[in-house]
Amino acid sequence: MKRPTLGGQAVIEGVLIRSPNYYSIAVRRQDGSVSLKREHLEARQGFAKLFFARGIFALYDTLVMGFKAIIHSANEFAGEEEKLGKKEVFFTVAFAMAFALLLFVGLPFYLSSLVSKGGSFLFNIIDGILRAAIFVVYIALISLLPDVKTMFRYHGAEHMSIHAYEAGVGFGKIGRAPAKQMTVRDVRRFTTLHPRCGTSFLLFVLLLSIIVFSVVTSENWAVRFASRILLLPVIAGLSYELLKFSARHSGNMLFRAIVFPGLMLQKITTSRPSDKQIEVAIAALKDAVKAEAAEKMP
Repeated sequence: MKRPTLGGQAVIEGVLIRSPNYYSIAVRRQDGSVSLKREHLEARQGFAKLFFARGIFALYDTLVMGFKAIIHSANEFAGEEEKLGKKEVFFTVAFAMAFALLLFVGLPFYLSSLVSKGGSFLFNIIDGILRAAIFVVYIALISLLPDVKTMFRYHGAEHMSIHAYEAGVGFGKIGRAPAKQMTVRDVRRFTTLHPRCGTSFLLFVLLLSIIVFSVVTSENWAVRFASRILLLPVIAGLSYELLKFSARHSGNMLFRAIVFPGLMLQKITTSRPSDKQIEVAIAALKDAVKAEAAEKMP
């Protein structure tokens, strides 16, 4: 039985690793200990598993899981006395979503209207290019913040541990005892760049949006603006399928070229982690794989 595909993300002072049926979050507390939390994932059925539709549902699941993981990791790191309440969580999420819409949809839309006639093909191209440029500049700027730098190191640790796992380091077939334990030294040999990263997915979304929105022409600015939001699920579904397909054909020169921009962007969103950060990533990975193995056992 082959090993299951893993994914993940960085959280506050920690790493989330996702397997097909579980996700595990490992967080380094302020006292130096590592906490582990595991959740079972509800399997999608029927329409949600179909080509294209699965990408939309995967994006929704990832966003929900990501927000929950960030909140959990913040509370674990902060301790009992500084835990976020439901009200703080609600306003934080609402502000984040409003800020993202204004920055990545509203701002490029407005700037494009200053240099090109609304509804034209040129307007849509400029709008898409500005959206991608603003995203890259935003990522580059926040990468300078100390807390974000730390999270990007955990992001690198997540990628490196998954690379090690995919290379068979420390794990045999699912459900069997590993030949040896995965160590920090094992993981250190691998790159922080991974073709299935969410950073690459977001870049696919931005680049595909240029193509999709270029055919949406209307003199009505409200229609054009609404299309930027309403068509996002369509673009997300297409991006998901493209990312999966290109990752499966990473040896093909064409698909390597498609993945290349996302890998270059990961040079900003990932950094070489410390040994202690790699330890956290390994802890989350082992817990997810252990749960997956138990799921497959008769």
